[in-house]
Amino acid sequence: MAQRRHSVRAALGAALTFLASVTGAAIGTAGDGDAEPAARQTEKLEIVTAGGGVAFDVEIADTPARQALGLMYRTELPARTGMLFPYPAPREITMWMRNTYIPLDMVFIRADGTVHRIAEMTEPHSEEVVASQGAVTAVLEIAGGAARQLGLKPGDLVRHRHFGTAAGR
Repeated sequence: MAQRRHSVRAALGAALTFLASVTGAAIGTAGDGDAEPAARQTEKLEIVTAGGGVAFDVEIADTPARQALGLMYRTELPARTGMLFPYPAPREITMWMRNTYIPLDMVFIRADGTVHRIAEMTEPHSEEVVASQGAVTAVLEIAGGAARQLGLKPGDLVRHRHFGTAAGR
């Protein structure tokens, strides 16, 4: 089953890569040959640790196409930004780093917004599966090393509308 999911995701990723190369979307360009990044919609999210709350601007990977593309092809991820992968019901979630050029911290989050597990400094370009190791409803990808810098630990809280909580500044 896991192998089938992996191959389906790989096929979808390849199709998206081809489509993106034709339109310029994979590298975030407007598609007309200029190098200006396309505008990305973001939402507020707050990570609450023992040290207090920290606001993030996150892109939402809320469709299969956005989830398959994720943060592939990005060469940087500014501080206090990331991507949230929300799912409608708790489940085991698996990720990978194919075509991802920068290390990421993957924060696996339960339905109530509690941090379940953190995979720190995931290896760029790796096809090794990174699993939630339990039922979660979201994954937050942030810059590699950011979780440690924030002091983020399992049991900490993530506030966002997906978890039925408001994100504050």
